[in-house]
Amino acid sequence: MAKTVLVVEDNELNLKLFCDLLRAHGFAVEPVRDGREAVERAREVTPELIVMDIQMPHVTGYELILELKQDEALRHIPIMAVTAYAGREDEEQIRAAGANAYVSKPITLARFMAAVSELV
Repeated sequence: MAKTVLVVEDNELNLKLFCDLLRAHGFAVEPVRDGREAVERAREVTPELIVMDIQMPHVTGYELILELKQDEALRHIPIMAVTAYAGREDEEQIRAAGANAYVSKPITLARFMAAVSELV
């Protein structure tokens, strides 16, 4: 049975890229375009990994990571932050919120999949 990855990304091109790449590597994918739906969707599908964009409208990935890590049923799920923020302080803040991995955009396919493999 394929492992499920919840992909939270508001940019359609990035969402398609991440989902296609994960599917090509045998993962089942649950795309979420609006961060406001991410926690509820995570509860519904209980993924093995969450790939989280950080800079989104309405709610940031940072806020979602904090919310996910405070939820008893979801806190065990590893989170991979994918972001255009590339500063060291940004990475430290995102990891302190609970992200298990941090990949900066633009991504390289090899780096993205290596980070996924480390988490699932």
